[in-house]
Amino acid sequence: MSEADERAIVRSEIRWAVVAIAAVSVIMLAVIFAAIAMHINPPSNVERINPQDLHLSAEFTEANLGTKVEANGQITARIVATQFAFVPRCVVLPADRPVTLRFSSPDVIHGLLVSGTNVNTMVVPGYVSQVHTVLRKTGDLLMPCHEYCGLGHSEMSGTIRVVPSAQFRPGPDGRVACAAK
Repeated sequence: MSEADERAIVRSEIRWAVVAIAAVSVIMLAVIFAAIAMHINPPSNVERINPQDLHLSAEFTEANLGTKVEANGQITARIVATQFAFVPRCVVLPADRPVTLRFSSPDVIHGLLVSGTNVNTMVVPGYVSQVHTVLRKTGDLLMPCHEYCGLGHSEMSGTIRVVPSAQFRPGPDGRVACAAK
């Protein structure tokens, strides 16, 4: 191989190295821009919970499940994903207002998505999954489990009932429940 051929190869390798570095730099700048300007960050709040006494802990006891308006006005829905049901099966949330959905599981990994929204998460035993969203579409939105969790998996689904903000009326205790349709 001649010296001219070697120089051509080195120039080619340097060009491709510059292209690779430029591509990585553009992606890194996009991530930094999204984090700073658009406030989009990867999930970093890891909350652990003991799945064996999940139903005994303060947050996920049966009396605390469902939708509640906190004292500070924050709307939170707490749901337990268990084989083969979501408890409660239906939660009511207001349209066009920020809401927080909190999930946990006492048994196996579950996955869920809320149809027609950006809500899509995994529910892993031992952890609390949390999603912040604003629901724009009113009506009953299907919430199926999308992670195979056993023989009854195909029957596991819940409902998010989104009502106009004017119709979202919590009781004196701050709770809202699905009425039978």
